[in-house]
Amino acid sequence: MTMKPEEAAHFADIFARMAASVGSAILGKDREVRLVLTAMFAEGHVLLEDAPGTGKTSLAKALAATVDGTHNRIQFTPDLLPSDVTGVPIRNEVTREFEFRKGPIFAAIVLADEINRASPKTQSALLQVMEESRVTVDGTTYDVGRPFLVIATQNPIEQAGTYRLPEAQLDRFLLKTSIGYPDLASTVEILAGSATRDRSSGITAMITTSQVAALTELVATVYTDPAVLAYVAELAENTRNAPETRLGVSVRGALAMVRASKVWAAAAGRHYIVPDDIKVLAPYVWTHRIVMDPEAEFEGATAAHVVDRALAEVAAPQMRLA
Repeated sequence: MTMKPEEAAHFADIFARMAASVGSAILGKDREVRLVLTAMFAEGHVLLEDAPGTGKTSLAKALAATVDGTHNRIQFTPDLLPSDVTGVPIRNEVTREFEFRKGPIFAAIVLADEINRASPKTQSALLQVMEESRVTVDGTTYDVGRPFLVIATQNPIEQAGTYRLPEAQLDRFLLKTSIGYPDLASTVEILAGSATRDRSSGITAMITTSQVAALTELVATVYTDPAVLAYVAELAENTRNAPETRLGVSVRGALAMVRASKVWAAAAGRHYIVPDDIKVLAPYVWTHRIVMDPEAEFEGATAAHVVDRALAEVAAPQMRLA
């Protein structure tokens, strides 16, 4: 079944209203809000590489308030244990049986703050749940529910006492972006409302988690022409063959691009993907998945340059008029 034009228009309307709701707490960041919503409807996760004080927590809280879902914040520290994230069996003194006490990962929106400050062992606790939306403890598997979105943050400036995220962990994130500082007009508006410490507190829920799950299934039916799929595959292969890279975009990365592009297209009111959707999302979906050759990196080459060159070298398919 393929999405119909009227269904795409309906999704675009809901998406725009959700973006406006979340954007009321994160002023002047429409593109970033739309990217996070795209990750949620594509059943992916977001890595925000940003300095402190840019609104990462407010974004997660505003999204949770808009979706009428639970929200948890996990402060990652060197002494954080995997069980502190996933949960742990606790002995019930009445029944004398062990009962599973869910950890903070069991929420619709989870903010993993400063994820690179936790040890690799604790970071790895997120691998299964981010991929499968399930947690396995003592041989028993527990679903975290839908929607499930992890918004992880890391400070790109302060590296002391941090553990670099391995490639396997980075590949679990659908996209990577940053909020950044607001423009001058938005900053003035934020300062004018300084009496309100939490701008997300005034947001009312406009959609239920079950409706989000239904829309997620709907947006997966966006039509993708075989020529567009071939375009994505050729772009991914171009990054793998680039002389500056040790690892290019993986198959998971190519799949992530298709999933994200379907949401991006539907959010624009289209029931089909166009090459421009790929071009817009490529820097956010692919840059963090590329492993650069150390010598090339020393000479100034970047993953962003590899993606930009692939977009320039690979010819986009021409749209056929109906």
